[in-house]
Amino acid sequence: MELERLHAEEERAARSQEEEEGEEEGRNRAACLSCDSLHNTVSKWMLPEDSRATYLERANCIPPPIFILGISVAEVAVFIYYAVSKPQSQWLTLDWESNQNSPFIYRPDKRKEAWRFLSYMLVHAGIEHILGNLFLQLLLGIPLELVHKGHRVGLVYIAGVLAGSLASSVCDPLQGLVGASGGVYALIGGYFMNILVNFREMIPLFGVVRLLFILSIVGTDVGFALYRRFIPDNSAPQVSFVAHIAGGLAGMSIGYVIFSCFDKNFIKDPRFWVCIVAYLAFVVFAVLFNVFFSPANQ
Repeated sequence: MELERLHAEEERAARSQEEEEGEEEGRNRAACLSCDSLHNTVSKWMLPEDSRATYLERANCIPPPIFILGISVAEVAVFIYYAVSKPQSQWLTLDWESNQNSPFIYRPDKRKEAWRFLSYMLVHAGIEHILGNLFLQLLLGIPLELVHKGHRVGLVYIAGVLAGSLASSVCDPLQGLVGASGGVYALIGGYFMNILVNFREMIPLFGVVRLLFILSIVGTDVGFALYRRFIPDNSAPQVSFVAHIAGGLAGMSIGYVIFSCFDKNFIKDPRFWVCIVAYLAFVVFAVLFNVFFSPANQ
């Protein structure tokens, strides 16, 4: 009797273990199917048809898009800090006088503090400003990072941020600068160029819809930036719009090359080095201009 009881308990334990393994396998299968569906959708939006099979063979959800999520969290954290810790009359457009002493904002009279040429991306001029940038960078940045990984997306993003502040210091030298628009427009520029170059490989309607979507978003955002720059409004800060254009150009050059080499080593692509040399030449020119010729020196 004792042996029969032990045997029955062993059978129950074995069945219980099999059921748990089956449930775990089912959860893993569901997660894999969900991940596969996500990557399939991403590949249709981000890659030409002849590259999708290669991407789907090696696609996985690990690591997650850490860079774009991390930079977004940092921007939200800085926005909340200044909105809460400083006296604000309202959140729609943060009070410029309260925040212009931030160590992050790019200011012409603080150009010697070199970190400001990058850190300005963490500060935004109001809730509509940060929401617009977050919407665009998450909408494009997450699928781009799933395809190209964080180091490539981060390189394009930072190149756009730096190009934006340097171009603003040359073309609009007396204006301050806040916001991540340079980085966001670098992502948009790289994606836009890939759509144009690979348009014939896409379903025509699908390609047209994507182009119209990008153009409508960019047109609205740049129009708002121009309005905020040139239409007098004492309640809102005058902030340079040049970062949008410079970031977009960085994306259409460096970003295009990197995003078009998703299954290759972009360092071996001669186009990448051409873009890097041109970018570095612009950086050197901007630095020399700021040191010797900028009106802000006076």
